[in-house]
Amino acid sequence: MTLTEARKQLMELQSKLSAYYHAVGSIHYDGVTGAPRGTAKNRAHSMTILTGELYKLNTSPETRAMLEYLDEHKAELSQAEQRMVHLLLKGLRKTEKIPMDFFMEHRRMIIEASDAWRRAKETSDFAIFKPYLQRVFDDCVKLAEICEPGMDPFDYWLNDSEEGLNSAKCDAFFAAVKEKVVPLARAISEKPQVDDSIINGYFPEYKQRQVSSVIMDMMGIDKDRCGIATTEHPFTTSLGSQNDVRITTHYYENTFSPAMYSVMHEGGHGLYFMYPAEEYAYTVLDGGCSMSLHESQSRFYENYVGRSRGFIKNVFPKLAEIFPENFEGKTPEDLYRAVNKVEPGLIRIRADEVTYTLHILVRYEIERRMLAGEVKIGEVPELWNAMYKDYLGVTVPNDTMGCLQDSHWGSGQVGYFPTYSLGTAYGAQFLKKMKETLDVDRLLDEGDLAPISAWNREHIWQYGRLYEPEELLEKVFEGPFDPTCFTDYLEKKYKDIYGL
Repeated sequence: MTLTEARKQLMELQSKLSAYYHAVGSIHYDGVTGAPRGTAKNRAHSMTILTGELYKLNTSPETRAMLEYLDEHKAELSQAEQRMVHLLLKGLRKTEKIPMDFFMEHRRMIIEASDAWRRAKETSDFAIFKPYLQRVFDDCVKLAEICEPGMDPFDYWLNDSEEGLNSAKCDAFFAAVKEKVVPLARAISEKPQVDDSIINGYFPEYKQRQVSSVIMDMMGIDKDRCGIATTEHPFTTSLGSQNDVRITTHYYENTFSPAMYSVMHEGGHGLYFMYPAEEYAYTVLDGGCSMSLHESQSRFYENYVGRSRGFIKNVFPKLAEIFPENFEGKTPEDLYRAVNKVEPGLIRIRADEVTYTLHILVRYEIERRMLAGEVKIGEVPELWNAMYKDYLGVTVPNDTMGCLQDSHWGSGQVGYFPTYSLGTAYGAQFLKKMKETLDVDRLLDEGDLAPISAWNREHIWQYGRLYEPEELLEKVFEGPFDPTCFTDYLEKKYKDIYGL
């Protein structure tokens, strides 16, 4: 084998992998957006077959020989090629530890678990989901033991979501945030509540779809490469490459803000998916650096842009045109205060910026105890309800609004939740860094998001998966991650809103 031949094989392998991932992603996307209810078994069959083919492609003797040859000659490769080889070899060495039949069966089970979660949430019947949730966590423990014997399963899955992340780092981060957030939330609770009537009422779904289109336009999302659909729990996916991205939302006709902000959240993911360097398309470098980096972008557009006074000023007349009766006699300041109202609630994706971390903490602590075998699956609803009462002071009325609200466990995503809070904090530090060269407040006031997105593209999006998470963060921050950027942001913003 020559270096030229190996390089050609490297690109051919990645091109073929992207095609398989396109097929897998399309099946998943169809399953949670428009597929008939009785089709889960058929999707599971197809996904199992495709998963087996991916397993063989990723771990074949030919793939191993090519990657090891290139690894031996990495000094002759470009930085991007070196990273491709590193990521593919890392994936090969992890995958080959897992028996192929278990690998395929796990994928089949996840499809059925996702379908069971949806049915359980619709009927608020945890019993439907219980046996599947048991399988998910049993498999997660087994996979951790197979891939990293001796490592705490929770740390394994935290690291799987975010390279280098573990429970010790999470504990330190959450402690630093809670130290400032809990007193702030307590002080706000003693103030008169904000009037949020402007976002409550009757908002027909067809009109909310118009809002989604407006938001995508304001964010500069290329609708020729990014589609939008509805689903039970909003998410974003890239179907094989930066050239085909899908976002989703969920509409509630008694309020428009959850759908609007889920479009901004998922739109942030979508932008990150669409703008790695073009030469990374159809390679393993095409995509986000890590889950926390991805959440930094989704939460950046949802909160630091979407809940700013400047953005509200510019979106207000568009909303008033779509919902004239609801907005009659209202002002942009009414809307700004309503969407920034701090009030402990039941639903994570509707949570305000101040109490959001407490929602993540509930999931973080339950997952840790479940993986450690300290909590039985049947105890999850009761534990969830007790923790929401303790952490947020709210009473959970049913499982739909409690432990069944998130789709993550049904999709096999364990160890993911901390990335939402970490990403939120990263976003605050990105904003601080951005303000060193951009007049962000003026741009938001003028409704000009293009320079803001251009900064993100230059400093974050273009690199795709070229760097490890900590490496990219230090490159952008020009120093270490500092969670006080996030807590300082919260204190400044909410002391102003509530007159503290």
